Amino acid sequence: MLENLPQFGEELSDKHLQFLQAFSKSARKNILQMVTNAQSGHPGGSLSCIDYLSVLYAFVVGQTGEKVVVSNGHISPGVYSTLLEMGYIGEEVVSDFRKIGSIYEGHITRHVDGVEYGTGPLGIGVSVASAFAMAEKMQDTGRKAYGLVGDGECQEGQVHEMIHFAKHHKLNNYVLFVDYNKVQLTASLEDTLDIDIIKTFEAGHWNVLEINAHDYQEIWKALSAAQNADKPTVIVGHSIMGQGSPYMEPAGRENKADWHGKAPKPEDIAADLETLTPTSDEQAMLNDFRANRVQWKPNHADFREVFGKMPEVNTGTPALYGPEELTDCRSAYGKALLDLAKHNKNVIALTADLKGSVMTKFVAEELPRQYVECGIAEQHMVSAAGGFSLAGYIPFASTFGAFMSSRAKDQARVNDINQCNVKMVATHCGLSVGEDGPTHQAIDDKGSFAGFFNTMVIEPTDPNQTDRIIRYVASHFGNFYVRMGRHKFPVITKEDGTPFYGTDYQYQFGKCDLIREGSDFTIAASGPMVHEALQAHATLKEQGINVEIIAVSSLKNFSEELITSVQKTKKLLIVEDHNPYSGIGTTIPAHLQRQNITLENLITLGVEQYQLSGKYNELYASAGIDAATITKNIQKLLT
Repeated sequence: MLENLPQFGEELSDKHLQFLQAFSKSARKNILQMVTNAQSGHPGGSLSCIDYLSVLYAFVVGQTGEKVVVSNGHISPGVYSTLLEMGYIGEEVVSDFRKIGSIYEGHITRHVDGVEYGTGPLGIGVSVASAFAMAEKMQDTGRKAYGLVGDGECQEGQVHEMIHFAKHHKLNNYVLFVDYNKVQLTASLEDTLDIDIIKTFEAGHWNVLEINAHDYQEIWKALSAAQNADKPTVIVGHSIMGQGSPYMEPAGRENKADWHGKAPKPEDIAADLETLTPTSDEQAMLNDFRANRVQWKPNHADFREVFGKMPEVNTGTPALYGPEELTDCRSAYGKALLDLAKHNKNVIALTADLKGSVMTKFVAEELPRQYVECGIAEQHMVSAAGGFSLAGYIPFASTFGAFMSSRAKDQARVNDINQCNVKMVATHCGLSVGEDGPTHQAIDDKGSFAGFFNTMVIEPTDPNQTDRIIRYVASHFGNFYVRMGRHKFPVITKEDGTPFYGTDYQYQFGKCDLIREGSDFTIAASGPMVHEALQAHATLKEQGINVEIIAVSSLKNFSEELITSVQKTKKLLIVEDHNPYSGIGTTIPAHLQRQNITLENLITLGVEQYQLSGKYNELYASAGIDAATITKNIQKLLT
């Protein structure tokens, strides 16, 4: 039995080595049984990583509870086997792996105790782990964070984004293991895309350690050296795919990809399973370890109510922008975020080299400890935000809409699957971006997130509503995507000239706002198009045509104000600074159809083709979403 656990800097004793051999031996048997029972899975990388996982969990994580993120999430058999040996999960994982109704999915998931973040798409987990490490430094805990990554995975651009981020922020408490088995999905690393992993991390100014990934002494020596490093540490573990399985290992030694993602037949590994079955003494040692030596055990993942209120958040005092003020929604966002950050130390701002454009500069200037610069690395930023959110922070991640919704969509999708609490706020959306041209005109960004189940899309109508929306998303759990334009325009007012979204206004998700009453035609508008609709309203009113204006802030949720209006007028014009085929031009008619509402007339105005450079108002006219076009369309039908 283990009488003591090793201390960093000490050599492992014969007893420690005997225990680790028993631990990884039993884990290897479970790996083979899992994939064979499922006839599906990734045994090769699981077997090449298991010695490192055994040392890390048994002698470090099981004592400290420090966070681990496995970025190469397909090695779930290796992760689940490790958690089983630690006593964190039950034997059912062996029979239920990859089966319908089981939490033991093919890629690691946060539903399994001991998994901090569910991964699958490669490159994402390393960014999450770096955020965990940075969160520990921000909280001055003295704790480390650990990550695992595959060697082929290091071809991903996001890994390189993370390398620079960790170096820049001096994350000397971040320890990353590279499973250097020199094999990836289709072939060897050399034949697929031969990258120099050592030089990549050396160029990033990391502390680089090379080890034999199947030598427990070398693994422990590297982990010990990482404890006092003055910069991020990468442990490059030379490993063999399929190590420990006599049936699979020969292919791994020849750098063949035979067992990357293929399950063996039961008869092929029968001898392996017999060899890997622990002896009675080994099993007794493992049982004693689980009962007496594991100091830390994971809690169940905290899946809070999605979009539920977080009463612990102090939303501060809403701002009020008067009718005389000409400002933009992004400035209102930046000022609301600063106020929130002043009242909540866990509110942080992340930006991809755009703090002066997306207006996170206010936080950066006044509260630099609550500001995280990510550089031009949108994918890393969104994944890191997911990590920060699971470390207790409320991260606001901001960049231009074109980049957030395209470059970082996959990262946002994985945050959605993990049910994180990330507030994505994008500026410079739509044709409002102006002269920058079509590459920067985010006209399909709302549609990028329409299929997500745990992310809500919101577009504020003016700076006052922006202020309330930012405070709302901060105080409600879940992922949000808030989009806004670049240009300045007047605040929306009531007919008496006072701000519509005044001091008494409270934002409710999905609520449509009746801006102007009318009986002849309904205009449903989003964002700055409400201002364009108001100008059309004034012109039409002079001609005796009374249109009703409904401001719509959600992409998929619509309240009774919209329903009541179209039931009254039977005529609807939808206008948005966005492609109507993936915006409210599509979702509103679908909603009305589900409500069995029939319209006499339906007009959808949106950006139906890429525009060139120009002033925002010129582009609105060119695309046919300005006040004049709204007016002409309604005149055409009613006169």
